[in-house]
Amino acid sequence: MSLVASTLGVGRSTVYDRLTGRTRTRGSYTKAGDADLLPRIRQIAAQRPTYGYRRIAAVLNRQLRTEGLASANHKRVYRIMAADRLLLARRYTERPDYGHEGVVVAIRSNLRWCSDGFEFTCWNGEVVRGAFIIDAHDREIIAFAAVANAGISGSHIRDIMLEAVETRFGGIRAITPVEMLSDNGSAYTARETRTFARQLGLKPCFTPVRSPQSNGISEAFVHTLKRDYVRVSPLPDALTALTSLAGWIEDYNDNHPHSGLKMRSPREHRALVSATA
Repeated sequence: MSLVASTLGVGRSTVYDRLTGRTRTRGSYTKAGDADLLPRIRQIAAQRPTYGYRRIAAVLNRQLRTEGLASANHKRVYRIMAADRLLLARRYTERPDYGHEGVVVAIRSNLRWCSDGFEFTCWNGEVVRGAFIIDAHDREIIAFAAVANAGISGSHIRDIMLEAVETRFGGIRAITPVEMLSDNGSAYTARETRTFARQLGLKPCFTPVRSPQSNGISEAFVHTLKRDYVRVSPLPDALTALTSLAGWIEDYNDNHPHSGLKMRSPREHRALVSATA
């Protein structure tokens, strides 16, 4: 028996139990209440087809907390989704060779804002371009602008800068200096835009040339916008897209679970911080 156990790489007691029939093959594990969670999970997965099990678990637990019910561990949600074949197919992509050692994430809100642009094409060939400002701590989209079949100008950037300051500070100047991180696009680097930013209490900062990863928070939002909204929405023309965009931004701010915020949405995180301040 010792030779068999050594060959198989198991203990002698394991071999003995197998030979005497004292062990039983473990069946699939189910937990009481899984059947009650499955319809909820199916509904969330249908409404948000790009969400993986962790984000679905976050949305599910938000519902359960609202109803005063116990939350479900994300591993439990994974198991339920796997049994019902609801898991997303894994995607394997090569990591880029470059790395960025600069710190973009801020330790609290209104220390650093990031800004970038996005672009997508509608079914009829019309192109929508936009720009936004996102807080580097709470990830809320504070302001945005979008146009059809045209480019984002310095005027658009200045407009969203002013809107962001008014939204966060209730006036036309930031109470404390805020870093404004963007790429080196002409709309951002124009003298008029930089001067206007300083008048608002913003400190313009720019990423290195050909280094989009240096503004990773903005890049991550653009990826989320295209994956979770643009690609799964009917976009026959630019008018439809522009009309939908505001709703997408609101849904992202109110509901999108963010891994950097412990799977809370940006506004959930802001509300929690305000409640504990």
